[in-house]
Amino acid sequence: MIELLSPSEMADADRLAIAETMTAGQLLERAGRAVADAASRWPFNTPILVLCGTGLNGGDGFVAARILRERGYRVRLGMIGLVSSLGGEVAYAAEQWGSAIEDAFTLTLPREGIVIDALLGAGLSRDITGPLAGLIERVNVSGLHVIAVDLPSGIDGSNGQIRGVAIKAQETVTFFRRKPGHLLVPGKVNCGAVRVADIGISDSVLETIKPKTFANQPALWRQHFPHLMPEGHKYARGHLVVLSAGIEGTGAARLAAKAGLRAGAGLVTVASPSDALPIHAAALDAIMVRRCDGLEGFAAMLEDKRRNAFVIGPALPPDEETRSRVDMALGSNRAVVVDAGALTAFAAERIRFIATLRAAKGAIVLTPHEGEFERVFEDIASRHASKLERARAAAEATGAVVLLKGADTVVAAPDGRAAINANAPPTLATAGSGDVLSGLIGGLLAQAMPAFDAACAGVWLHGEAANQFGLGLTADDLHGMLPKALAGLAQA
Repeated sequence: MIELLSPSEMADADRLAIAETMTAGQLLERAGRAVADAASRWPFNTPILVLCGTGLNGGDGFVAARILRERGYRVRLGMIGLVSSLGGEVAYAAEQWGSAIEDAFTLTLPREGIVIDALLGAGLSRDITGPLAGLIERVNVSGLHVIAVDLPSGIDGSNGQIRGVAIKAQETVTFFRRKPGHLLVPGKVNCGAVRVADIGISDSVLETIKPKTFANQPALWRQHFPHLMPEGHKYARGHLVVLSAGIEGTGAARLAAKAGLRAGAGLVTVASPSDALPIHAAALDAIMVRRCDGLEGFAAMLEDKRRNAFVIGPALPPDEETRSRVDMALGSNRAVVVDAGALTAFAAERIRFIATLRAAKGAIVLTPHEGEFERVFEDIASRHASKLERARAAAEATGAVVLLKGADTVVAAPDGRAAINANAPPTLATAGSGDVLSGLIGGLLAQAMPAFDAACAGVWLHGEAANQFGLGLTADDLHGMLPKALAGLAQA
């Protein structure tokens, strides 16, 4: 299930399901039963407190409370708001509960057991303050195990942001499809383990909704991943060029180049200044090294059309020469990954950079982290709090694929498609990790993988390789884990 639905899209899915296959009451009953099933993994003597709001999320909580009581659990139910304010299926679910409803703001939390958070839904549109904020804070400091319904109360389902204050859940039960807020930080952290429950909504509703946001999984891009052919040869698998910095910054280029070779590029060359040539030559075997001094040297590299993909930026200084190299590459109809210093070099020339990107004919992937993004896309960063929308806006503005790095890396295409990554472990927060990622994407671009798919695949393989290694990871370790990550594509 790679599709991610915004709260409004999920509401459309509910509406379509009700119109086609079931009643609103049946949908509520199935959702509540899924929550009850999650709580039923606990022993029968476990005290359970269900906290309900007045919306559909609260209705799920009423159903779950009733079913858990029927199964023999000791259940208390607290509610914010008045029972008289309930309507439709939620009012019916409250009536079916048929037992005491406590004031959620004044009740005493149990000393042990489970809290089911059914206070607010995913479509939260305002910050939480006042008594409700106090209730949430009491739950968070209680030490109780929290099961959130759909999303922890206080998390914006569209962007994962905390609206004032939010429940910190150990697990979350959501329905049909995840929301962006399940994968974007800080929502990802507050959700705990997320389980998607089947409540009878047919996948056919997606044909009407046509979502453009996805979880970054192989099913999203596998059909475009390059496959080895029996009659293939290295010249058919592309030639990646990685630009190297001078003698004090050579490691970044080698990290990227090795990753490009592991990704399947038939040939990889490090384009090196003369002072760094001996270092590269001594450290590299399967990867070629070529002298590349100044702009004339780079122009000579571009003359050979077989060199079809370039990685520009790792360890490069953010100066005029780097800007000129990027301009030359973007104007050459090559696939280009623009990273690190090559991005920061345009911090004072943002408008010209965007215009150059829009005029480029090749496949272009930009790979900023948050700091680089703010330097190059200051206006976009100031307008959008959501990481998802920042990446989308930058992709639309530049016509390039934008990969906004982090624990919740987002890849956005100019046509509005976006993918949120979920397999990256915190061990990737280490020097040189981003250089490996750039090389991976460059190696896939060299094999003519479409830019959006190459960026998504590179991010997933990067995370999978890190997971294969475990604790103690350094960037140098990623190359050795990539064969296992690639082999894992068959099972993912």
